[in-house]
Amino acid sequence: MTLSLTVLGTASPHPAPGRPRSGYLLRGEGAEVWVDAGAGTFAELQRHTDPARLSAIWISHLHADHSADLLSAVYAFAYGGMTPPAPVPVYAPRGCAERLAGFFGRPGTAFLDGVLDFRALHDGHVARHGGLRISARAVRHDTETYGLRAECAGRVLAYSGDSGPCAALTGLARDADLFLCEADIDTHREGEQVHLTPEDAGNAAREAGARSLLVTHVGPTLTPEAATARAAAAFGGPTATAQEGHIVAV
Repeated sequence: MTLSLTVLGTASPHPAPGRPRSGYLLRGEGAEVWVDAGAGTFAELQRHTDPARLSAIWISHLHADHSADLLSAVYAFAYGGMTPPAPVPVYAPRGCAERLAGFFGRPGTAFLDGVLDFRALHDGHVARHGGLRISARAVRHDTETYGLRAECAGRVLAYSGDSGPCAALTGLARDADLFLCEADIDTHREGEQVHLTPEDAGNAAREAGARSLLVTHVGPTLTPEAATARAAAAFGGPTATAQEGHIVAV
């Protein structure tokens, strides 16, 4: 499998039995990247790989439902016998290391340097691990947030992160083989739109010319099945529900 996605968690806004919060394992030509670290996903990650062998960790934004299990990784790497051979690169918005240090009551972040190597994301950020190229695009949310585009051996996966409707999503998912997209809310309310409805997800996939759509991060006012059906109607192409434990070839 040249490029694959393993679904670790999809829940929003809290974990449920058998359904951790947001997290995925991205694999491509020997590289393994943990994408988002929602609560419960570190345990699920261990079903599929040795976390100490990760090529990188990529965090879309610092809301807890996408980043809280970085704390579990620190405990595992620093104290739990899973110490990586070299500090694992962590691509995340600025302030990630400081937030983690706060849980330990430490005045600084130097104690993390032995296990994690923090690298600040920005719009247009590009990182390469082996034959896997991952780039970041700033999207619309109520905090600094990035969508991800992964390219490997001619295959392309795009991931929305958390986002409201915005032009950046179209560029992010342009001609992607798979667009992993949130569909968190049933309908828009007054004020800034910081999440997508299923129709928004489907429309973004259609406008981008994505070949297939995988619906994730469905909020409590919807069921995953209903959200997927609505997104499929708007998209008009192959559409599926992200489910924990599934491995999707891109």
